[in-house]
Amino acid sequence: MDDPVLPDAEYDRLFRELQDLEQAHPELLTDDSPTQRIGGAPLDGFEAVTHAVPMLSLSNAFDDQELADFDRQVRERLECDDGAVTYVAEAKLDGLAVSLRYEKGVFVQGATRGDGTTGENVTANLRTIAAIPLRLRGSRSPDVLEVRGEVYMTHASFEQVNSRLEARGEKPFVNPRNAAAGGLRQLDPAKTAERGLTIAIYGTGEFQPGSSDAHMPSSQYDTLKWLADYGLPIAFDTTVRCVGLQACIDTYNTLAERRPSLGHDIDGIVYKVDDTRQQRELGSRSRAPRWAIARKFPAEEMVTTLLDIDFQVGRTGALTPVARLDPVFVGGVTVTNATLHNMDEIERKDIRVGDQVVVRRAGDVIPEVARVVPSTSANTSGRAEKPVLPSRCPVCGSPVVTPEGEVKARCTGGMSCAAQQRERIRHFAHRRAMDIEGLGDKVVEQLVEAGHVSSFADLFTLDVETLAALPRYAEKSARNLVAAIQASRSTTLARLLFALGIREIGESAGQSLANHFGSLDAVMSADRDALVAVEDIGPIAAQSVVDWFADANNRQLIEALLAAGVHFSEREIETLEPSLAGMTFVLTGTLADMTRDEAKEQLQKRGAKVTGSVSKKTSALIAGEAAGSKLTKAEALGIPVLDDDGLAALLDGTLDLAAPDSTK
Repeated sequence: MDDPVLPDAEYDRLFRELQDLEQAHPELLTDDSPTQRIGGAPLDGFEAVTHAVPMLSLSNAFDDQELADFDRQVRERLECDDGAVTYVAEAKLDGLAVSLRYEKGVFVQGATRGDGTTGENVTANLRTIAAIPLRLRGSRSPDVLEVRGEVYMTHASFEQVNSRLEARGEKPFVNPRNAAAGGLRQLDPAKTAERGLTIAIYGTGEFQPGSSDAHMPSSQYDTLKWLADYGLPIAFDTTVRCVGLQACIDTYNTLAERRPSLGHDIDGIVYKVDDTRQQRELGSRSRAPRWAIARKFPAEEMVTTLLDIDFQVGRTGALTPVARLDPVFVGGVTVTNATLHNMDEIERKDIRVGDQVVVRRAGDVIPEVARVVPSTSANTSGRAEKPVLPSRCPVCGSPVVTPEGEVKARCTGGMSCAAQQRERIRHFAHRRAMDIEGLGDKVVEQLVEAGHVSSFADLFTLDVETLAALPRYAEKSARNLVAAIQASRSTTLARLLFALGIREIGESAGQSLANHFGSLDAVMSADRDALVAVEDIGPIAAQSVVDWFADANNRQLIEALLAAGVHFSEREIETLEPSLAGMTFVLTGTLADMTRDEAKEQLQKRGAKVTGSVSKKTSALIAGEAAGSKLTKAEALGIPVLDDDGLAALLDGTLDLAAPDSTK
């Protein structure tokens, strides 16, 4: 709390006394002892931690219009177009997201965000952060309280760490975020302690009150105050309640002015709908909640020289022009390459080799060439010729075409192009696709260059001898990779569809196709109209699926994968009478006889549409145990509400929603 009640020397004396007592009486040593903040021997590695509640990403807004679009969508979904929504604005700290788990008030586990579902167990390192209480304040703590926060480094700590590194002749860190993230992943907790890290808590995950009578407040701001009462650190100095869009914009401008004087890095503001019942009603997409958005600060910009323009070939054959730059320090990193997006952008910005250009990190992540310095473009006589799109692929020499209606030019070489081979195989092995652990970029590049792999199916023919012969590749690594490839043979239809790399088909679309059709054969034989009828599949994506499976080479690839032993959970969707066609249902709460996904599938089989929010167009709400705000809204709108028995009757055709007394 920056308000010590005794001098440092007295604290040190008491600390040593405690150490001596614990050494003499080990039975008195507890996990929440101050002596346990710094661990002993370095760890061998980090075990995986599965988050009980996923740690989702955030959608971004880069200007006031995008923030206004978010606010409009929130109001429309909540059907309060004429009223202002209350938000909580929180500074977006530039650090590393973590989850802290307390059981009966004691800190028992800490993990990084990881991929949102699985993170790294960094409990020992988090114990070294003095701001994290090892025991919650108060005598009646929940059975389980999981909180989320951001570990970061202040400017003062950053300067101290770099001073020590430079004094030892070591390379200093380029920015506080890298220093914080690297510090949290040290295998030796004592090294983490040297970084002077701190943390701010911004939300909750799993919560089990047990017999504590604790309950979660009904708003984000009150939840933060509730967490602070337990002794958890909250950044109230940069947290504000905002009523309506204009208040959000005003808060953004105010915090942008304060940004240089905060003493630590922030890269924007996170706006969250304050009412937690409204949060539940808005729900989430596959990767981000609909009730929150990050409004990013303008990216940092620097001027440098454009040395050359190369063209990179991506997974789908798209040619992306890349600027080779005189190295420049932008937003805490040294940038040597930056995207130019496409030829239309180059033409619009009139970018040429030799120009002085403004480089920025778009969204503080992807470096891009924003514009040419005006003095350069004014001197037209001394400038280079305009860049020209190559007529042939710079990798394989195949013709380059720009399909009608598209901006991106594409190599027509397909899997015969080494660049496309590499990128498609990398995508195929991605952890959210076939999840082949150990098949990294360098290994893929070596396999393709050596001619060992030219398609997905070739991966399943690799053996230990072939892999061990690769440069700088050990036999143990080879055995591990072969085992990972073998394990990936068993997957799901949704993962396989995503792994194939069909344009416009991401994770969510792959899952929708799998849920709707239930079998690979059904997806392969579906026409455009059938595909457009699938939730989340638009006309462009539908045509992309049709075109992909119409290609003879792709069908041969599917046959080769199946012949290699790739198999997946596949179920045929039975054909049922569309007895619920034209009707719309919403599911909420916990059903007794089936999961909500199973109920959704059964309703969709009968032609119904299942949505995530209650409106006047909803035919009925199906409510299980612990139904929340959706039930309240349905009752207010006079929407029929069905329980488990009502759902069963609806599915077997014995319930007529139009009949009196047909709902409970």
